Amino acid sequence: MADSALLVMDVQRAVVDRYPGPGYLSRLQTAIRSARAAGLPVVYIAVGFRAGGPEISPRNKMFGRLAGAPVLAGADVAAEIHPDIAPESGDIVVTKRRVSGFAGSDLEMVLRAGEIRHLVLTGIATSGVVLSTLRQAADLDFGLTVLSDGCLDNDPEVHRVLIDKVFPQQAEVMTVADWSEAISG
Repeated sequence: MADSALLVMDVQRAVVDRYPGPGYLSRLQTAIRSARAAGLPVVYIAVGFRAGGPEISPRNKMFGRLAGAPVLAGADVAAEIHPDIAPESGDIVVTKRRVSGFAGSDLEMVLRAGEIRHLVLTGIATSGVVLSTLRQAADLDFGLTVLSDGCLDNDPEVHRVLIDKVFPQQAEVMTVADWSEAISG
């Protein structure tokens, strides 16, 4: 597990506020504490844009409506990682420009420089950043684990299908508790 990293993706104030998930942040706290105790890097991935969003195309169906809006930019409080799971000294924070954690970011460079070969994925939303990052990471030959209850989606059925049917084709899927126990020994 020494070549693994925990990815905590899109758990920013603006995102958390739109996704109901009782107990979700406390489960992430458990995963983060377990990773740190095992000496694994914790990498936070946040979507963000420059002031005015010059990198946002109006043709982009997901982000186009944000073009020119002062959201998820710079010191915007909504762009901050939720304070309940905020990064600590030594954690890595990567800013991405699209859905995948790799898109428009230096994530791959950070992982390769740290000799990381296995990624443990958590985040909001299961059908967004988790799915997109998993697919790209698999194509980049990373080993993958998805923490099923460390992911959250507005559509429980979409979450279930991804966790039960799609993700196991490219990743090991387990709960935060099972993963935390596995890395503690």
